[in-house]
This record gives sequence, structure tokens and C-alpha cells, in this order.
Amino acid sequence: MSAVFTVSGVTRRFESAARTTLALDDIDLEVQDGEFLVLLGPSGCGKSTLLELLAGLQCPDAGRVAFGGETVEAPRPDVGVVFQDAALYPWRTVLRNVALPLEIAGVPRREREGRARRQLERVGLGDFVESYPGELSGGMRQRAGIARALTQEPDVLLMDEPFGALDHLTRVQLQEDLLELWSEQRRTVVFVTHDVGEAVYLADRIVVLSARPGRIRAELPVRAARPRLHGDPELIALESEVYRILREFEDPLDDPEYFL
Repeated sequence: MSAVFTVSGVTRRFESAARTTLALDDIDLEVQDGEFLVLLGPSGCGKSTLLELLAGLQCPDAGRVAFGGETVEAPRPDVGVVFQDAALYPWRTVLRNVALPLEIAGVPRREREGRARRQLERVGLGDFVESYPGELSGGMRQRAGIARALTQEPDVLLMDEPFGALDHLTRVQLQEDLLELWSEQRRTVVFVTHDVGEAVYLADRIVVLSARPGRIRAELPVRAARPRLHGDPELIALESEVYRILREFEDPLDDPEYFL
């Protein structure tokens, strides 16, 4: 496999009137073509920051993020992003919400609505195209958010804890649905979570970040065969290994580099 993203020596700081906070420190990472990579770590470790650097929504203070060898300096149409909140406009129908990126890009109405309908069918919302977000459950809104990211037919899908606010049963169902979608075309996926069970179920490879400042502490391949079953002993054993690694993290407040 070839590298889609290459992250080299990346550091990210955030400035405020009171202090400078070091969020990510000297990150080196490659994301391979077709890989399902999961970024895992405790809350506040910089997972979402790293994802936004890949998406071109932030720029590093030091180091370089490259996509296909080109420096990432702004969002790209071939990289789709799904956020924690589906962020659907309540006054637009599901169809018009999902078609919005294509509308902004100037795609003619007939084409953009056709593409949006196809993606809504793929995520199980074909019967809800004329519904409004307030008429949907939380899981359905997240499906719509995934469909919206897919309308531009991106090569890469970046997902920032998209199932974090859902109940357990809905979350498990959407995990299974996501893997089914991924297996159809094997798009590259980078998925952020702090849920260990979710990470081992979804990933080809898990990158474990330390508490802030975020540093890569481990990279764990997940060799369990697909399709996977929740509760599989092999996955449970890997969960135990991940928890062991997480317990080794120092308290961030003991790290002199937490605040600079």
C-alpha cells in the first residue's frame, strides 16, 4: 500500500491570554491507501486536532501534513469529513442538506439531487429524503451526515467521533453499517474515538495517543478477520492490551510541557 497522508514532525499549539497549550507534539504518522485507521486516546489528547490538520481545517505550528505528496493547506474535495454533530440545517429537507456541498460547488440541481438520493439510499434513508432533521432520530441524523460527506465521492473519509452521542445499540448498528459501506469501495478512513471497543472493532490499525500533549505512544495492528463480531475473544484480548497501554500514561498535569 502507498501512503495517502504523511504527517512529519507535526506540533500544534493553542494561544490564549493566560497560557500557551501544547496540543500535539512531534507527530509522525502515515495513513495507507484503503486503510481503516483509528486514532484513540483520552479526551483532550489532540485526536480531533490531528484530524482537522489532515482535513486542512487547521495548520501545524511546526512540521508538515501532506496528502499524496502535496502539503495540506486547505480543505480538499477528495477528502470528506464527518463531525461529532451532523450539523444539519433544520429548515432544509434531508435531501437538500445532503446535496448542500454540491450546491455550493455549483453542481446543477438535477445532478446534485440524484447523487444525494443515491447516497441516502446507501445509508438507509431513502424513504426520508423529504423529511426535516427535527423528524429524525440521532442515529438517522448521523447517517445523513455520512451521506453528505459521501456525495462528493471522496477518496478519504475523516470521522470525528461520529457515534459518540448515540445510545449503545444505535452506535453498534452504525458501526456495522459503516464497515459495510467501507468494504464496498475500501475508501481510506481515519476515525477518531475514545471508545476502546469501537476502535478494535473498526480498525485495521489503532494509533494510541497519550494524554496532552498528544504524542503517539503505540500503533497496534488489528489482525482479526472481517467481518467481525462484537464480543469476539480475539477483540476482547486486544481491548485488554489497549487498556494496559492507556493506564501507563502519565497524568498530563504532571507533564511540564502541558502548559508552556
